[in-house]
Amino acid sequence: MTPSPAPRDAKRNFWPDDIRLVISISMQFEAGGQPLKGTDSPFPKVDFPAHVMSDPGANTWFAYGYREGIPRMLDLWDKHGVKVTSHMIGEAAMKHPALAREIVARGHEAAAHGPRWSSQYALSKDDERRFIAEGTRMVEEVTGKRPSGYNCNWMRRSPNTLSLLQEMGYLYHIDDLSRDEPFIELVNGKDFVVVPYTLRNNDILLVEGRYYSPDQFLSQIKREFDAMYEEAGFRRRMMSISAHDRISGSPQMVSAWDEFLTYVRRKPGIAFMRKDDIVRFALNRPDILREPETI
Repeated sequence: MTPSPAPRDAKRNFWPDDIRLVISISMQFEAGGQPLKGTDSPFPKVDFPAHVMSDPGANTWFAYGYREGIPRMLDLWDKHGVKVTSHMIGEAAMKHPALAREIVARGHEAAAHGPRWSSQYALSKDDERRFIAEGTRMVEEVTGKRPSGYNCNWMRRSPNTLSLLQEMGYLYHIDDLSRDEPFIELVNGKDFVVVPYTLRNNDILLVEGRYYSPDQFLSQIKREFDAMYEEAGFRRRMMSISAHDRISGSPQMVSAWDEFLTYVRRKPGIAFMRKDDIVRFALNRPDILREPETI
């Protein structure tokens, strides 16, 4: 007869303050920082002639993010007492400074997302240093808060990105899908925290007006939460969810988010943590997972 496995200890202190499962929400503030033509949107791709300088229809879709989306989501987070991390494109924050400041005033973290909606993975080291510094300056100038966390455009970093971020005083990045909990990488022989991001619980991939309905999105993140809550009884777990300004800020998506937040808050031991708070915890835990030097 095979002996029964030892019982899993649900009382281990994986998180502070008897927290069982941490939920980490990213609210991406990108609207206003996109190229005026040729960027991703629900509209069919068009080869614009050189003399056409913008795509008015697509840009109204982005404008929804700062006019309606973020204000609606901010009210939702307040309703549930949730704090999030907002990765801000520098130009979006500069064009809408009152909104960027309101995000911080309501207790949310301002993190960096580059100065504009463009990629950095192919930049030279010096050009990338200037690129990161420009975005950092923009967010800090508008919000009064120097960002400590970073998210590359579409998660694609260069071989120099982490070293440059650490050189500039950043504490963490999110461009990693490899775990369901925070961990530490060595970068130049020093600790650098990874707070993993998500594509599977990400509105820009699942909804964006094309693929998923809000009901499907809700069903998926509820199913993920249930599984993660079970696992969290015997190991450190963090559920990551992503909300983009012009997508999750629609009335139907906010309704889905509202239902999700109501559902999970009924469970004991749930905490919604900003990523900088997760990082402070990780840097002070000797049992945090560690990975070797990043290449």
